Amino acid sequence: MVQPGAGSRLLDAPSTLPDPPAWATALVKRGKLSSMMTLLEAVRRHTEACGNAEGVAASAVPGLTTARATTPSALLHAIPQPLFCLVLQGSKHVTIGQHGTLYQAGDALLVTADIPTVSQVTQASLAAPYLALVLALDAALIAQLLAEGVASGSGDLDAELLDAALRLMHLLDRPAAVPVLHAQRVRELHYWLLCGRYGAQVATLGTRSHHAQQVGRAIALVRAEFARTLPVNELASVAAMSASSLHHHFRQLTSLSPLQFQKRLRLIEARRLMRFTGASASTAAFAVGYESVPQFTRDYGKLFGAPPVRDARAALSLST
Repeated sequence: MVQPGAGSRLLDAPSTLPDPPAWATALVKRGKLSSMMTLLEAVRRHTEACGNAEGVAASAVPGLTTARATTPSALLHAIPQPLFCLVLQGSKHVTIGQHGTLYQAGDALLVTADIPTVSQVTQASLAAPYLALVLALDAALIAQLLAEGVASGSGDLDAELLDAALRLMHLLDRPAAVPVLHAQRVRELHYWLLCGRYGAQVATLGTRSHHAQQVGRAIALVRAEFARTLPVNELASVAAMSASSLHHHFRQLTSLSPLQFQKRLRLIEARRLMRFTGASASTAAFAVGYESVPQFTRDYGKLFGAPPVRDARAALSLST
């Protein structure tokens, strides 16, 4: 599902880049320093220009975002869709289940399933902010590449991957070219991901079982309409499965039942609304589909370890 840890580093570098000692010499020998530094600068510029209150900057290229943080963060709960995340500066700790990994500059996180994560930016400052490039993985594109005979690999193709990411970022400087060229460059990045050290994990997205594809349709509906009541029978119908089969395979793929998955999405969105839009606890609760504020408060405290009023007050204090 998530491929962290050993073998995930694209370069050997510290999480800040003040002096280039031994790690820079190693990068020069491997031909990666120029690409990495240029990519870092491209991500920095884009995120500073386009980042929202959460430090996330969307782009004109579908699925491509960048992230920035200038201080260490609180624990961040999410259920990310399949993605590739390259940390360019700073560090972030990510926990999935009982497994936690620290990602530093040059480390790459690969997520291949809709599974809950808890993360925390652990090193960031105004002088050297946490910076990352994130690309949503396209299962259909991966399946197409595999059907065309592209074999998943395990070799060191990091230089090609960095160059492909850099070309994709440079495309943002030429808005007129984005509609014409973005699909080609996203395809190229997927190609190098598939051929390189992440190949076996990336390939799983293109070779999902029939059950996983069915569950994927139910997941898409829950993500799109989490604020409304979604009867299990409706989800089962979308997935073309029985209710019991959907429940079994949904939990197998995401570690949550459909109801738990929807509740987690609601609580994560409610927390975002309070922290970044100044919504009160009750406003956030109703906005994400809760009908009972006391129930919302209980669920919120169980997941985040404190009542929602804490986040609402913290957001209010920051805005005053």
